[in-house]
Amino acid sequence: MTNIFIIGSKGIPAKYGGFETFVEKLTLYKKSKDIMYHVSCMAEDDEEFYFNKARCFNVNVKNIGPAKAVLYDLQALSKSIKYIEENKLRDTTILVLACRIGPFLAFYKKKLKDLGISLYINPDGHEWKRSKWIMPIRAYWKYSEKLMVKNSDLQVCDSRGIEEYIQTEYMNYNPKTTFIAYGAELAKSKLDGKDKAITNWLDKFSIKKKEFYLIVGRFVPENNFETMIREFMKSDVDKDLVIITNVKKNKFYEKLLKETNFTSDKRIKFVGTVYNSELLKKIREEAFAYIHGHSVGGTNPSLLEAMSSTDINLLLDVSFNKEVGKNGALYFNKEDGDLSSTIDDAEHLKKAETEKISQTSTNIIKKFYSWDKIVDDYEELFL
Repeated sequence: MTNIFIIGSKGIPAKYGGFETFVEKLTLYKKSKDIMYHVSCMAEDDEEFYFNKARCFNVNVKNIGPAKAVLYDLQALSKSIKYIEENKLRDTTILVLACRIGPFLAFYKKKLKDLGISLYINPDGHEWKRSKWIMPIRAYWKYSEKLMVKNSDLQVCDSRGIEEYIQTEYMNYNPKTTFIAYGAELAKSKLDGKDKAITNWLDKFSIKKKEFYLIVGRFVPENNFETMIREFMKSDVDKDLVIITNVKKNKFYEKLLKETNFTSDKRIKFVGTVYNSELLKKIREEAFAYIHGHSVGGTNPSLLEAMSSTDINLLLDVSFNKEVGKNGALYFNKEDGDLSSTIDDAEHLKKAETEKISQTSTNIIKKFYSWDKIVDDYEELFL
């Protein structure tokens, strides 16, 4: 039996977040009887339970502010090593999601080696570039990433762009890497067009089916809300721009309002968050087009979901997005007038052209990003 310990997610069942969804799907669709998953879960107790036939172990971690996630990973790592040692497990791997605990790995390295434990890392995507972190925290992320690469056995990258970055940035460590993408559901929403969940949501915000462009993403500068809103306002399109995000009236919000004056345009609609996955999928299906402005990270779950569900996808022209979108999307850059021009192109697509783009994007997801394929890839790696 191969035992795989996964730490770094908040745990399952998934309530939010890409890593949490990844762990839930990996355990839900498990095929091999020769793999046993052990999943750490952030909690207020130290109980154990089973979910998707995976052994889940709670980690009760103190709330010490921004460093809570670091402490959580360290406690989960210690618990995993202790469990492996006490139960005399062989053929074990610990998969750490994200690069938070690099400075501490050297302390554990000998113990891991003595117990024959392989240490795999999913480095995530350039967390040190995210504007939400102050400079000292960004510096810590970068330093931690370096030491995670140095002290691990394998980097499992969910983007070829991230894999290339790890190989280039840390070539002096001769890092061993592999690429396994993030996954997406292929099935349509369980809601039909007349379901009250979708009709009530549309009515609440005075939105009409196929008469809106959609943005879904965290309310942070690197997702380029300013570019997308400003360019949409320049366009003459007779549709709404519906923005699903955790909007907060902070400094970023005030700057965005000052730069774009978006409240003067009735087409711009911030509608809050949607945590009902079936409703969100149905909203994607009912959108005329999706606009994706993410500029930091690897394979973005929101983009995969849009490629699977929305007919037309307009993507910021960066390597991470082109790697996924290929020839199944339209692309824009941040130059003045470029996105508004791309929106105009989308408006003038003929029905046959729209159907071709939609089918191409769906086929890309089926071929490269289905959870069935991703689970196969991970199980082949672990076995």
